[in-house]
Amino acid sequence: MAHWIKFNVVGVFGFALQVGALFVLTHSSHPISYLMATALAVELAILNNFFWHQLWTWRDRPSLTVNETLRRLAKFNITTGLVSIVGNLVFMSILVGRLGIAIVLANLISVLTCSLLNFILADRLAFKVAA
Repeated sequence: MAHWIKFNVVGVFGFALQVGALFVLTHSSHPISYLMATALAVELAILNNFFWHQLWTWRDRPSLTVNETLRRLAKFNITTGLVSIVGNLVFMSILVGRLGIAIVLANLISVLTCSLLNFILADRLAFKVAA
């Protein structure tokens, strides 16, 4: 249960970072498309969240080497990253592109929808203790 709570605390801060990046990328003097901005903002949040999960959420499962940390990052980025980026792009294209929902609200719905699967992937794959 402690991992789930910490995962969500990190997720809230990651989401704030993601929303901020999404806003800046879509509202700057040279805005980019909301889908490209979504992909970039999600990847930024993924990298941020990995750092905090490694340091705090799964502190009880430390990496013993730099190579292990890099393997974890790769697993985290491939699993939760793939779910987050693909899920967010699919949901954003439907919610914003087809239904006309505001970008930030659509992003919140997308993130919440993907979060449970991301926790399972992080807990069971990326931060699994090596046998």
